[in-house]
Amino acid sequence: MDQGRQVFTVDLLERYAAKGRGVITCMAAGNDVIVIGTSRGWVIRHDFGLGNSSEIDLTVGRPGDQSIHRVFVDPGGSHCIATVVGPGGAETFYTHAKWNKPRILSKLKGLVVNAVAWNKQQITEVSTKEVILGTENGQLHELYVDEKDKKEKYIKFLYELRELSEAFMGLQMETATIINGTRYYVMAVTPTRLYSFTGFGSLETVFSGYLDRTVHFMELPGDIPNSELHFFIKQRRAVHFAWLSGAGIYHGGLNFGGQQSSSGGNENFIENKALLDYSKLSEGAEVVKPSSMALSEFHFLLLLGNKVKVVNRISENIIEELQFDQTSDSASQGIIGLCSDATAGLFYAYDQNSIFQVSINDEGRDMWKVYLDMNEYAAALANCRDPFQRDQVYLVQAEAAFSSRDYFRAASFYAKINYILSFEEVTLKFITAGEQDALRTFLLRKLDNLEKSDKCQITMISTWATELYLDKINRLLLEDDSASENSNLEYQSIIKEFRAFLSDSKDVLDETTTMKLLESYGRVEELVYFASLEGHYEIVVHHYIQQGESKKALEVLQKPDVPIDLQYKFAPDLIALDAYETVESWMATKNLNPRKLIPAMMRYSSEPHAKNETHEVIKYLEYCVHRLHNEDPGVHNLLLSLYAKQEDDSSLLRFLQCKFGKGPENGPEFFYDPKYALRLCLKEKRMRACVHIYSMMSMHEEAVALALQVDPELAMAEADKVEDDEDLRKKLWLMIAKHVVEQEKGTKRENIRKAIAFLKETDGLLKIEDILPFFPDFALIDDFKEAICSSLEDYNKQIEQLKEEMNDATRGADNIRNDISALAQRCTIIDRDEECGVCRRKILAVGRDVGMGRGFTLVGQMAPFYIFPCGHAFHAQCLIAHVTRCTVDSQAEYILDLQKQLTLMGSETKRESNGTLSPEESIPSMTTVDKLRSQLDDAIASECPFCGDLMIREISLPFIHPEEEQHVLRSWEIKPSAGNQNQRNMSLPISA
Repeated sequence: MDQGRQVFTVDLLERYAAKGRGVITCMAAGNDVIVIGTSRGWVIRHDFGLGNSSEIDLTVGRPGDQSIHRVFVDPGGSHCIATVVGPGGAETFYTHAKWNKPRILSKLKGLVVNAVAWNKQQITEVSTKEVILGTENGQLHELYVDEKDKKEKYIKFLYELRELSEAFMGLQMETATIINGTRYYVMAVTPTRLYSFTGFGSLETVFSGYLDRTVHFMELPGDIPNSELHFFIKQRRAVHFAWLSGAGIYHGGLNFGGQQSSSGGNENFIENKALLDYSKLSEGAEVVKPSSMALSEFHFLLLLGNKVKVVNRISENIIEELQFDQTSDSASQGIIGLCSDATAGLFYAYDQNSIFQVSINDEGRDMWKVYLDMNEYAAALANCRDPFQRDQVYLVQAEAAFSSRDYFRAASFYAKINYILSFEEVTLKFITAGEQDALRTFLLRKLDNLEKSDKCQITMISTWATELYLDKINRLLLEDDSASENSNLEYQSIIKEFRAFLSDSKDVLDETTTMKLLESYGRVEELVYFASLEGHYEIVVHHYIQQGESKKALEVLQKPDVPIDLQYKFAPDLIALDAYETVESWMATKNLNPRKLIPAMMRYSSEPHAKNETHEVIKYLEYCVHRLHNEDPGVHNLLLSLYAKQEDDSSLLRFLQCKFGKGPENGPEFFYDPKYALRLCLKEKRMRACVHIYSMMSMHEEAVALALQVDPELAMAEADKVEDDEDLRKKLWLMIAKHVVEQEKGTKRENIRKAIAFLKETDGLLKIEDILPFFPDFALIDDFKEAICSSLEDYNKQIEQLKEEMNDATRGADNIRNDISALAQRCTIIDRDEECGVCRRKILAVGRDVGMGRGFTLVGQMAPFYIFPCGHAFHAQCLIAHVTRCTVDSQAEYILDLQKQLTLMGSETKRESNGTLSPEESIPSMTTVDKLRSQLDDAIASECPFCGDLMIREISLPFIHPEEEQHVLRSWEIKPSAGNQNQRNMSLPISA
């Protein structure tokens, strides 16, 4: 124990506590309240919490000398029970802290009360609840008092010892609340026995149950001045007990609760029982028994003579001796007894006059060391206060395990030490002992105990552990074959453990160092595993490819976090290893760019394959083209090249005929290079495909020429594809005709008949005269008689049709001339009051009233004007102004320019008329004026401005033009009048 600071200290609390009322005979304490009984029958109450005291005389009305035999106070310090003994017998009183007079308990008259058990869980300041009283004659009674009633509610007899009638010297009671009610636990001691009672219901029910069954008790015979029973209370619950018996101090733990069934009782609620022999308290041969006792959490306070010896309850060693400063007259009598205040956590000793307070100073501070000395490591750790204390406990455990060659257990304990033993010292121990496996265990446990902030240390220890794992694996591989089965099991186990370690430590291990270690030890499988953990998938895939495990490699590449570039990098090896699985993986992978796989596919395609073998590259390319709608020219070119190399050209032709264009409007219908396709098909002798490509490239002559080498029917089909260019179509058919004529090998008449039949297939595009040059000069014309006659009849029909068309055209021209002549004579009648649609003045007004039209021929004194079939009429100048204002700017400028030119031409004509020019010289100028006037008429009078498109376009124009906006705003502005300020409100009379 720490000798520098005492656990228990003694202080004088009150020198003359009896206040002249005799000497102290007994004392009790609770909640900073001390109640003492004197030899003259007085009960003195000291309340140190409130700082006051009170005295009650219990001898009133009783003859002779009266002495207080026992005094009891509840844990809250409110309720007090005292027994007075005198010549007239014994009397028991109850008093409350608020009462001035005691209440005699008449039913207990003549009974000496030696012990009281309070219901600590349910007692309140105003009610005692159930209280058990133990008497000198071996009886137990139940008392219930309410402070407000000023008297007891009841006193009931509970139990009496019959087998061995002894006085009850100590009582304790605990309760436990269970589902249906309350369970009571009662312990009682006599000088030789410890009884335990328990039951469910009320106290009366509990004790009535023992009328027909045996009471559980522990008997320890021996003489004892004063048998006592004490509970230690922690958080309002008794946790252990001590009985001051004749044989020694019987103590142990208490297990209260509702775990027992409500129907039966289990009186044996004591556990970890022990007996402290009094011989351990004496230095000589003579055994001295304590006269009183108090119980703390870890210690017994035993009163022996005038000293109190403090004994550790766990180690049973005396740790301190307490001395008391007594007066000379009290020293001869010595210390009378000890009592405890469970609520305040204090102990008291008293003699005839004085009260001494025994205080506790952290009694559990060295308990870890006590438990450690007793090898109770779990309890020692539970009582450690700081890491250094815990380290000492772990060190003792580790050293003990190391000494007993339990190296793995020692490694676990060494790993928990942080301060008192260095890391190097521990590792040196295991290295010296040659225990590599234990060293590895130590390192692993050390990693578990390190903080995450110790990154450097964690990395170094993890690396060392990795090397130890590798060393262990190699040692297992080198072991003798005689233990091959067990060795194999251990090998598999260590491999599994090592992989789990790598998985757990992947974030703290240095990648480069770890991979070098794995490589140096030749652990390829573990290297691949670690690379997979660290995301180095390139190493993993390469390893699987080397092992020929394509499926595993593809599974790695399918992981979401694997870079897509690895797909392209390993594509050549994978497709060569397993084309089917590789293509299936490609088709299942999203965001794969087929263009980057072209090198791998070309390498695979260049290798020979069985005739009936499914071409996996073609399958993948078809998937890209048809399902993914891939538009990459390289992909389409590769697929086309693979089709071209197949024996059957049906797939190639289908591919060429498909229209894959899915892009923008007017985009291409195919994405392969037609020139490349043509070269490839020519090289591979795929003539039908070449014909299609020529036709697609609009090279129809080449297409027909090549088709004639393959199949004339194909050539005819190609010629029919030309529809827009009649000359080209005729040329193509002539090529076919020439080929047909020249290739016929039959008789001359037969050849001619076939040629004539061919003409019919052209649907009249070719005539007999078109193909005659293809026949030899010595061919007889008789053979063509029928065809020539038919051709001449067609020409006659065409001539007759042309004549009819010419006659129709002549009649049409005559009709047009007649219409023009009638139009020139057309006139309209104008009312004399007809108004201009723009200026609203009369159309037939004198020219000077509305302004003479510039560039117009005057009609007498009237201004030029226009009148439309709809009836609207306009002055020429008004119409020009209206149209230029409403039409677009470019059209307005054009009209004004025409008007300006007409004006200038009119001025020049007038000036020239005064000169010497002849009328003949002025004719061209007048023709120019007529053209300008005609253009101006077309510009302004092609339609009525009120009924034509010009009026429709005006719907979108604003009512107020931008140039008029400011003027309109000013015109609408409201300006205050100067006379408004002088206006008066006038009421107008209303006549009834």
